[in-house]
Amino acid sequence: MIEITHGDSPLVLGLPHTGTDMPDDCLARLNDNGRAIADTDWHIHTLYAGLVDGATTVRTTAHRYVIDVNRDPSGESLYPGQNTTGLCPLTDFDGVPIYCEGQEPDAAEVERRRLTYHAPYHAALEAELQRVKAIHGFAVLYDCHSIRSHIPFLFDGTLPDFNIGTNLGKTCDLQIETSVLQICKAAGGYTSILNGRFKGGWTTRHYGRPADGLHAIQMELGQSTYLSSEAPPWTYDTPRADRLRAHLKTILETLSDWRPQ
Repeated sequence: MIEITHGDSPLVLGLPHTGTDMPDDCLARLNDNGRAIADTDWHIHTLYAGLVDGATTVRTTAHRYVIDVNRDPSGESLYPGQNTTGLCPLTDFDGVPIYCEGQEPDAAEVERRRLTYHAPYHAALEAELQRVKAIHGFAVLYDCHSIRSHIPFLFDGTLPDFNIGTNLGKTCDLQIETSVLQICKAAGGYTSILNGRFKGGWTTRHYGRPADGLHAIQMELGQSTYLSSEAPPWTYDTPRADRLRAHLKTILETLSDWRPQ
């Protein structure tokens, strides 16, 4: 359920939404729309694989429809007043129900899933951040995400290619935020934004405590940057992905080399 690769650099990669595993008891509740698991961060673990030496990775194989490990475990919305999906999503990103009628998880089921899937992922992530911090005196969490570029239910128009989230600068040192933004802006043929629609999920906001030596930044990529099409079968486009990987490599190497002033 939790896959960890131990590295010795200050950089930790979080991979919360690449999993497609669906336990039978959860799968049985979903309707056909839910079983399509369209809202996956498709191939993100492949996209980032091998880009930088020494990075630690923490990945859950459970799908976000089981429980979204990038949501506040209390169930509080990260984006009050805006359409979003919750801790145990009841709809997809288009606002369409994913459960058979009457099969939505109740409070007891949500709590069971939190303990079974959400808590272990964050226990692992916390442990790795603390391990890295013990070595270097600080740690940098880079939370890896992707999403379709056109989702009217969640945002207007077309999403930029690089969506950087630092919760308005609160989750990391300014130099980290500035460096990543500069790399993205310099990437020819790509668009970028800082703290736009996606300002960082619960992971970034929870762990990003610069005063404690923990820095966190989220990257939400438009899936058109590395997929052949933002539709089934969600095919990984190697030439397109390799162009993107060159810029992601620069970002990760910069974060690996960064040191507090």
